[in-house]
Amino acid sequence: MRTIFFDVGPLATLDENDSILDGKAIIVNNNLIEDIVDSEVAVDEFNSADVQFVDVSGKAIIPGLIDAHNHLLWAGDRFNEHKLRMDGLSYADIAAAGGGIMQTVTHTRNATDEQLLHIGKQRLQESLRNGCTFLEAKSGYGLSTKQELRLLEIQHELDHLDGLPSIHSTWMGAHAVTQGISYEDYTEEILSDQLPNVLDSGLAQSADVFCEPGWFSIEQSESILRASRKGGLDLRMHIDEFTNGGGGELASELKVVTADHAHHTPLDVRLDMMENGVMTGFLPGTPYSNGDDWPDFNDISANGIDYTIATDFNPNCHINNLPFIGSLLVQRNGVDPYHALVALTKNAAKSTPRKDGLTQGMIEIGAVANFNILKSKHWESWCMTPGTSPIHSVCLEGNYIEKL
Repeated sequence: MRTIFFDVGPLATLDENDSILDGKAIIVNNNLIEDIVDSEVAVDEFNSADVQFVDVSGKAIIPGLIDAHNHLLWAGDRFNEHKLRMDGLSYADIAAAGGGIMQTVTHTRNATDEQLLHIGKQRLQESLRNGCTFLEAKSGYGLSTKQELRLLEIQHELDHLDGLPSIHSTWMGAHAVTQGISYEDYTEEILSDQLPNVLDSGLAQSADVFCEPGWFSIEQSESILRASRKGGLDLRMHIDEFTNGGGGELASELKVVTADHAHHTPLDVRLDMMENGVMTGFLPGTPYSNGDDWPDFNDISANGIDYTIATDFNPNCHINNLPFIGSLLVQRNGVDPYHALVALTKNAAKSTPRKDGLTQGMIEIGAVANFNILKSKHWESWCMTPGTSPIHSVCLEGNYIEKL
């Protein structure tokens, strides 16, 4: 059955021509965009056919947003830690005192499968209300073979629920270590036991490592990433969040798909990463949450570097709202709304592919029918209402969802 979205206002296609169209209709057949035609033509041609008509009433449409970095599954909260940071404690200080990731690991391990599944569904519903139609979800709060596999299994179950954003699943057992275990010993455990079991399970598409001074070293990160690639996983990295720790050089050498945070990565390294096909993934919500400054996004663009932005949703950055992330770039960093939208759609699709290989992050013939109808007739409104969602309704995998 076809669905025809007619009387579309400004349509930000993000196709190869960067087109903003007007007066169009989007014809959806099953889960694909079958055609984009003049609105009058669509209504006349299919007037007597078995179709569903959706009157957009001149509202703007943008592609479905893609969250290219999201720590979806964990239990508990750490809202008390912001005051600790205000008192002068660093991320490492809080972790050494038993807070940080270790506190979340304890809460997550103690949660039942049913509780984590419910938490995941609620968070995916929130993502959808804010226009996210596809996201990358990481494990990383289990930190043992059994617990990491459990998180990947729950992510797999969530990915098969109807009416929610689809998931690109990432294994991130190399997130930190539990108390009493050294990074050297845990790296050996990962290589000899955890990673082989993850590969056997077939539950992950990518591997990620927290490569940062004080966490996984350059050498440990390289060992885990090379073994992951040998097992058929795409590679992602957390780099240079707190300091320039050399993660960018390793990302470039290994030609990983994306190197995220990259807050303190030098420009020459960013350029080398770009030359080697590495996408830079910025996470502006993290410095916002921690009270830090942002990189100069416009200077990075001026040097021809493409990048993504994403939520980095986690207990330390409780932002599950992609339009707000866009607002940080546009309303606080002077980035053009179109360039910010590219970072959350077309660029994010490159670093976070679908398993079926369909085009996403653009509105064009043959692409998956994931797009957002905004509340406004102005497409720029997608990032202009940080206190509320700008999304009126969503077409998700070809299905129109009016009540979010």
